[in-house]
Amino acid sequence: MSPRTTSPQIVVGPDKSLRSGLSRRQFVTWTGVAAGLAAVPGLFTADAQATPAPAGGDHLFTLGVASGDPIPDGIVLWTRLAANPLAGGGGMGLAPVPVQWELAADERMTRVIRRGVEVATADNGHSVHVDVRGLAPATDYFYRFRTAGHLSEVGRTRTAPSASSRPSALTFAHTSCQSWGDGFYNAWEDLASHAPDVVFFLGDYVYEKGIAKDGARRHTTALPESAFTEMTTLDAYRDRYALYKSDPQLRHAHRVSPFITVFDDHEVENNWAGAISEDNAPIPQFLARRAQAMKAWWENTPVRAAQRPHGPDVQAYRRFDFGDLARFTVLDTRQYRSDQVNGDTDNPQDAKTADPRRTITGARQERWIIDSLAGSGRRWNVLTHQTTIADLARQVDGQRKVSMDGWSGYEASRARVLDGLQQRNVRNLVSIVGDIHRNVVSDLRSTYTRPSPVVGVELAGTSIASGKDGADSDTADQQLKAASPHVHFGNAQRGYVLNRLSPQQWQSEFRVADTIGDPTAPLHRRAVITIPEGRPEVSVQS
Repeated sequence: MSPRTTSPQIVVGPDKSLRSGLSRRQFVTWTGVAAGLAAVPGLFTADAQATPAPAGGDHLFTLGVASGDPIPDGIVLWTRLAANPLAGGGGMGLAPVPVQWELAADERMTRVIRRGVEVATADNGHSVHVDVRGLAPATDYFYRFRTAGHLSEVGRTRTAPSASSRPSALTFAHTSCQSWGDGFYNAWEDLASHAPDVVFFLGDYVYEKGIAKDGARRHTTALPESAFTEMTTLDAYRDRYALYKSDPQLRHAHRVSPFITVFDDHEVENNWAGAISEDNAPIPQFLARRAQAMKAWWENTPVRAAQRPHGPDVQAYRRFDFGDLARFTVLDTRQYRSDQVNGDTDNPQDAKTADPRRTITGARQERWIIDSLAGSGRRWNVLTHQTTIADLARQVDGQRKVSMDGWSGYEASRARVLDGLQQRNVRNLVSIVGDIHRNVVSDLRSTYTRPSPVVGVELAGTSIASGKDGADSDTADQQLKAASPHVHFGNAQRGYVLNRLSPQQWQSEFRVADTIGDPTAPLHRRAVITIPEGRPEVSVQS
C-alpha cells in the first residue's frame, strides 16, 4: 500500500437516514432548510463594516501558527492574520493579503524544502491553510509564514509513519474543553514541554456563552465587545477564536506539535443535536447559526479543504493511521444524532434511551466506524471522539441516573457499534473522549445494566480549563465510583492525558494541576494507566 492511500477517508454529505421521531420539533426537509439559509443576509461574508488596514510595523501573526491532520506524505500548515486580534475582523480590513510559507528540515530554516504563496482573504477570516504533500513519513519538519515584512514564529510538525512501517512507539496527547474565563492554560504549557508526535483535541475549543466583563477568573477587561454575550454570528465566533488563540500557552502547544481536531457542542451551542437547538430555535434559524459557527471553526483549525463546511454541514469524521501501530477513527457525534430524550438531563435509562430508531452517529457513520476498524490491520484500534460511551452512573434519590447527552442516552446505537466491532473481531479497542471535565477510566461494554463482555477500555480525559480547578475527588467522582463498578480510576482536576503506545502496551499518564488560577502553576503525574496488548484490562498506578 502506498503512503498516499492512508489519507483520511472522506465520506461526503449529511446523513439524515436515522432522524428520530422523538425530536423536540418536527424535522423539516433539507430543501426547505437550504432555501432558508440562502435568505440569511451576510451569512458567508465578512462584516460589511470595513476596518482600517493594518498600520506599518504591526505584527500580523498575533494568533500564532499551527499544523494538523498528519498523514505519511503530508501535513496542513495554518495561520490567521490579525493586526489587532480583538478588533473587528482582526484589524485586517477587507483587502486580500498574499502570505509566503516555507517548510524546512531544520529549526533554523536554513534547509527549506518547500515554499509557496497563499492569499489570505477577508471572506476566510484572513486564515491560511496549506496542504503540503510529497513529504517523507515519520519526519519532523519546521515551518513559518511571512507577509509584508512580518515574520511568524517557527513551528515544528511531524508526518505520520508510512502504512507499511512498524513503529516501535507513538506519543500522543488528548484533551478537550478550554473555557477561557475559567482559568489559565497551564496544561498547554506542560503538554508543549513533552512535544508529543500528535495532539488530539476532542471538542469545545471555544465556548459560546458570554464572558464576565472583568474577564472572569482571568481578571482582564481587554476583551472584544462580542465576548460579553452569547456568540451567534460569524463575526462573534471569529472574535471568540481570536481571544482564545491570543493565549501564549495555547499558541506554544500549537507551535510544537500537529493537532487532529474535532468539534463538540460549544463550538456552536451547548448540547445541540443535528438540526435541533438547545433553546428550541426554529430549525432554519439554528442551521444558519450552525453554518456560521462551522465556518469559524474551519477558519481557525489546521484541517484540510475537505473539512471546509458546506453551509451548516462539515465532513468532520475521518481516520488516521500511524504505521501498523494504531488507527484513529475520528468521530462526529453532533451533526447526525437524534435529539436527546428525557429533557436532556441525567435520568434513568428507559424505553426512550433504548429506542433502536435513535442514533448518536447516524447510519452511514455507524457503518463506517465498524468497517474502518474491522479492516484496519493495526495493533491498536481507537475511537477518537467527544462524549463517553460508558455509563457513568450515579445513584441519586434511589435512582440510577446517567447522562442523556452521552452514548448512555443512545443505548441501541452504542450496542450496534460495540457489538458490531466485537462480531468483526476488532482487538485492542480503546475509546478516547473529553467533554466531562474529569478523568475517568472505564471498561467498554455494549450495556451496563446486565452482564456483558468487556470489549475495550475508555479513557476520558479532563478539561484544559473548563470547571476551574476541580478537585482530586469531588462528589460526582465519589458517586460514579460507587454506582459504576466498571470505573477503574477517576479524578476531577484540570490537565490532559499523555499516551505512549508500543506494540506491547498502551500507557496513559494523567497529568493534572492543583490550580489553574496561576498560569505558572505546574502540572504533575496523578496516575499511570497501562493496558496490555491483547487484553482489555487496566492496571492503575497512582
